[in-house]
Amino acid sequence: MLQLTTVPRTPLLILAVVMVSAGSPSPAKAEEHSGEEEVEEVIVQATRSGRRVQDEPIRVEVISREEIEEKILMTPGNIAMLVAETGGVRVQVTAPAMGAANIRMQGMSGRYTQLLADGLPLYGGQASSLGLLQIPPTDLGQVEVIKGAASALYGPSALGGVINLVSRRPGAEPAQELLLNLTSRNGQDLTAYASSANTGNWSYSVVGGLHRQSRHDLDDDGWVDTPGYERWTVRPRLFWEGDDGSTAFLTLGAMDEERQGGTLPGRTTPDGQTFPLSQDSRRYDAGLVAQFPIGEVVTAHIRGAAMTQDHVHRFGQDVEDDRHDTLFAEASLAGRSTKTSWLAGVAIQSDGFESKTFSAFDYTYTVPALFVQAEHDLREDLTLAGSARWDDHSEYGSQLSPRVSMLYRPGPWTVRASLGRGFYAPTPFVEEIEAAGLSRLDPLSGLKAEVAETASLDTGYSSGPIEASLTLFGSNIRNAVRLDEVDAEQVRLVNIQGLTRTRGAELLLRYRWEAFTVTGSYVYVDATEPDPLGLGRRAVGLTPTHTAGMVAMWEEHGKGRLGIEAYYTGGQPLYDNPYRSKGRPYLELGLMGEVIFGDVSVFLNLENLLNVRQTKYDRMVRPGRAPDGQWTVDAWAPTEGFVVNGGVRLKFGGG
Repeated sequence: MLQLTTVPRTPLLILAVVMVSAGSPSPAKAEEHSGEEEVEEVIVQATRSGRRVQDEPIRVEVISREEIEEKILMTPGNIAMLVAETGGVRVQVTAPAMGAANIRMQGMSGRYTQLLADGLPLYGGQASSLGLLQIPPTDLGQVEVIKGAASALYGPSALGGVINLVSRRPGAEPAQELLLNLTSRNGQDLTAYASSANTGNWSYSVVGGLHRQSRHDLDDDGWVDTPGYERWTVRPRLFWEGDDGSTAFLTLGAMDEERQGGTLPGRTTPDGQTFPLSQDSRRYDAGLVAQFPIGEVVTAHIRGAAMTQDHVHRFGQDVEDDRHDTLFAEASLAGRSTKTSWLAGVAIQSDGFESKTFSAFDYTYTVPALFVQAEHDLREDLTLAGSARWDDHSEYGSQLSPRVSMLYRPGPWTVRASLGRGFYAPTPFVEEIEAAGLSRLDPLSGLKAEVAETASLDTGYSSGPIEASLTLFGSNIRNAVRLDEVDAEQVRLVNIQGLTRTRGAELLLRYRWEAFTVTGSYVYVDATEPDPLGLGRRAVGLTPTHTAGMVAMWEEHGKGRLGIEAYYTGGQPLYDNPYRSKGRPYLELGLMGEVIFGDVSVFLNLENLLNVRQTKYDRMVRPGRAPDGQWTVDAWAPTEGFVVNGGVRLKFGGG
């Protein structure tokens, strides 16, 4: 049940965003607006302040463990659906033949979204488009989403926002889980999770998964519409808690995947040639988070991470062999008084790329940084927050990223406002190049850092069973990078002259009655950019102006759940598409159910019941190869059609 929400435009920095969920019901988000006696202690990690989610001046959308469990039954192999059903967040398919996708926040490009695990860049400074599809959600405790420029907290990779995947902590009892999932596309997922009891100083957890799918050509044109893949993942975690309040957390991860798309054996593209697509990926990572008290009110924090990822890509007859590396270290001090909390620290991050095939694109970016943050309660119902970060980028020079926020809570109302600025350091890996490879790209030259200003204003109301919210958001991007044609077989990256602007609004209405919850959402986005031909401005491609959703869910603990979802995606402008200039509006329907029998549950999920599929309207394959090397048009609608998945989940222990 995948919601494709909308994307915004942007005039000046004084527009504001009110960020509120627009997907399926999230208990953590609902409890934020309830009375104090009903509020669950949901502590946000992404802002580093240690506050409850309802006390944060920065709007943080929290997807709770309960909602994560629902999405595990739909896509146990990756987190794409989990994040896609959050208002203002859209998962955009970037390479249809490979299934690659990235996360767009409020109309901004997916490369601006920083993907973190427990606050660490374990998936690299810029997560690849396939990275989103290689992370199983089994051991996640919650997911935190910050929209808008978060460079003041996390540096140049967080220009559009942050998604922080928070690991599941061991409970009072040992726990084990096993899940088996089968799909109608000949896909299989097997995931296992185990944790010790958190009864002493030490505890641990470990999660692993095996995932595979056969490739399919749904319209019988010889081109793969859904890729085939085989993947395994494993991630052990070790937790320590000292008697004086000190804590430490160590994580290790490994992933190996082989993915195939392109033409089927014996079939060809319109030029009569075979064009296989494949990517072999291998990633290893390690991370450490620790804190310990210094005196009564000050706490020291240490974070560090290392990641290396090897790729072997095949684009037709071209083979590219490369490696991405990320090293990260940070130390900070945090303190708290009755009304004020503060944080100050230093950090350094190094991101490197090395290609054995195209060494002209090799780079190593080293970025030392200083950052500060403060939050102050002016009154019981009014909190102000400010943060700033100075980065000294080895390629793009010094950059200052400030952000200010306000929280006002009069009675049942909640008002948040936020203004922020951030930057992004360009790399060769825009969406088109990730899909087509480096063979036709000119070496980077003369690029400037991309700079964005974002704003938001969020107004929410909650009383009894009713919850409502309205969000306004906007952003201006200067020096946005775009891929331009040099000739019929060559492209280059250039900075756009002028502003890329986004303006938009999100509306959410939710009603709860006993075990039933009904949620309606609507997102409006107006995003424009300078026309590459100098003809004024044009709408940003692949950005629907209107999207809407309706979710109805019955859920009772220990018995099961039943839900139905409907999502509407309006037309969206398409460029360089020989078949049409605007995508057709479409409606997706989904139905899922789970029945629980003690420690065993059986689930079934029906996705895209109306069998909406882009190849029903046009071919995915172009009549000729594009200048950047791609053989397919952009994906503006689902490519996999109607899919059924179901399976069984076993839980032992854990309370």
